Amino acid sequence: MHFTSEQRLDDGVLEREFTLGEIPGILWTPASASASAPAPLILIGHPPLGLRKMYPRLAGRARYYAAEYGFAAATIELPGSGERPRWAAAEQARADLRRAIEAGEPVSGEIVDALILPLVEKAVPEWQAALTALLSLPEIGGPVGYEGGVISIGVRLAVVEPRIVVAGFFAGSFVPAAIVEEARQVTIPLRVMLQWDDEWNDRQASLDLFDAFGSKEKSLHANLGGHTGVPRSEMEDGVRFFARHLK
Repeated sequence: MHFTSEQRLDDGVLEREFTLGEIPGILWTPASASASAPAPLILIGHPPLGLRKMYPRLAGRARYYAAEYGFAAATIELPGSGERPRWAAAEQARADLRRAIEAGEPVSGEIVDALILPLVEKAVPEWQAALTALLSLPEIGGPVGYEGGVISIGVRLAVVEPRIVVAGFFAGSFVPAAIVEEARQVTIPLRVMLQWDDEWNDRQASLDLFDAFGSKEKSLHANLGGHTGVPRSEMEDGVRFFARHLK
C-alpha cells in the first residue's frame, strides 16, 4: 500500500489516498486513532460509477463515522471503473442492460449474470487484499464491518471473508440467482436498506434476497422514495448498528 496524498480535514479526520498495485483507494481515520488505540474499520462499498463521482457521498459517510464514532473507513475503486482500464465485457453488459430498460423489457438472468458475476469475481479478491493491507497499519484494528453496494459483492465478502463480522447492505442493484443461493450461507449480523420506489431495483427480488440470508440477526429498513432519496436518519441508525457490533 502506497499513500499518494494526505490531508487533515476540519473535523480532525485524516483523509489519505492510496494505491494498492493498480487499485486506487481512500482511507479516513479519526483523530483518536493510534497504535495504542487502533480504530475499528468499516469498508465502504459503492456502485461502479467511479470514486471521483462517488466521492461526496463516500466522504460524507466516512467522515461521520470517524468524527462521531471513532471508526476508520476505507473504499477502493472497482474494476473497470473510474481511472482503471475499461473492461469490454462489462461495457457490453451495461449496454445490454440499458437497452432492455429503455425498451421496457424485463432484464434477463443472462444480462444480470454477465453484468454482476464477473465483477464479483474480480472485486472480492481486491477487497480482501485491501483489507489485509489496511489491517497492517498500526492505527487500524479489528473488528471489521462492510457497508454499501454492490450488494452482490457484499454477499460474497460476507461468505468468504471471516474478518468481516457485520454488514449493512444497500439493496438497489441486480442480483444473480447464484448470489441469492450464496446468501443462504451468510450468518453475520445484517442490516439491509431498501428504497421502496427505487427505479433501478426489483423490489420483490430485494425482498427475496433478504429472505434468503441465513443470519439469525437481520433487519430490513425500507423507506419511500427513489434510488437517491435515502434519508439521513438511515446513516445515523446504520452507524449505531455498527457500533453495537464493532465496539
